[in-house]
Amino acid sequence: MKIAFDVDVLAKQMDINRMVHQVADWGYQYIEQSPHPRINPFYKHPLFSRECEAEYRKALRETGVEISSFIVVYRWSGPTEEQRQMAVANWKRMIEIAVDMGVQVINTELSGDPNQQEICNGMWFRSMEELLPIIEREGLRVEIQSHPYDFCELNNETCDLVKSFRSPNLGYVYSSPHGFFYDEGKGDVCSMLQYAGEELTHVLFADTFNQTMDCRYIANPPWLNGRGKADVTIHQHLAMGEGDVDFDGIFETLREMDFANSQLREAAPKAGGDNIACVSMFGFPEKMEKQAPEARERIERELLKG
Repeated sequence: MKIAFDVDVLAKQMDINRMVHQVADWGYQYIEQSPHPRINPFYKHPLFSRECEAEYRKALRETGVEISSFIVVYRWSGPTEEQRQMAVANWKRMIEIAVDMGVQVINTELSGDPNQQEICNGMWFRSMEELLPIIEREGLRVEIQSHPYDFCELNNETCDLVKSFRSPNLGYVYSSPHGFFYDEGKGDVCSMLQYAGEELTHVLFADTFNQTMDCRYIANPPWLNGRGKADVTIHQHLAMGEGDVDFDGIFETLREMDFANSQLREAAPKAGGDNIACVSMFGFPEKMEKQAPEARERIERELLKG
């Protein structure tokens, strides 16, 4: 299992060289490269100039850190055909970048519109029909997560979307700060992880509050606090223990599933190598110096030293 740090919180504060060195200073061996304005910006075509690539490769050599995975967010679910076609073009370029950088995993979202679920579902399957042969040819693993305010927010339904392709090149991402959306506020982490089963290849670790509980979040005007597709959706990416997520249950279930070693023991492992446990905390950069190493140490203690 690879333990990675999502560098979103760092990319907003420092250049690529310092970002990589900071991850190394916190004791991480792997970076999960979330959308970055110079590399893989949200919704737009990938960039990654020669100068940017050289800077990144140099920092990786200096630190011994590796990129475990890229995160991309493109509108491959539309809802318009023009958006879908542009997103597929973005995907094709990002696949080229990942292969060139020796990165075997791309983590992504469905990126659709909850108010147009039928259209977005069909658009996503159309995009997958075009992209999956390329993904399989290049030997990558693409991992899907549902996200608050997407055309599918539910854990089990998204797992079924992934499982429907029966491809070793697809995996499922369980994002713990999204978990209360995944089962409509129940927070039954054990059931959700078990349902993902063999498709579970990636877990994001961060805490959040249960948005269905009264006054966990307060927005004005008051009608925004109601849950509906016309409303805002709110979640956090806090340090473990600062919210409502049942991390004891997550770690216990992952140990029962042998998540840390499952890719090694499976007779026909998925593409992309080891499973990934990624620390995905945002919003409080002033706390990262203490919280980032603590999160890594807890994952190591709970999943690697049991």
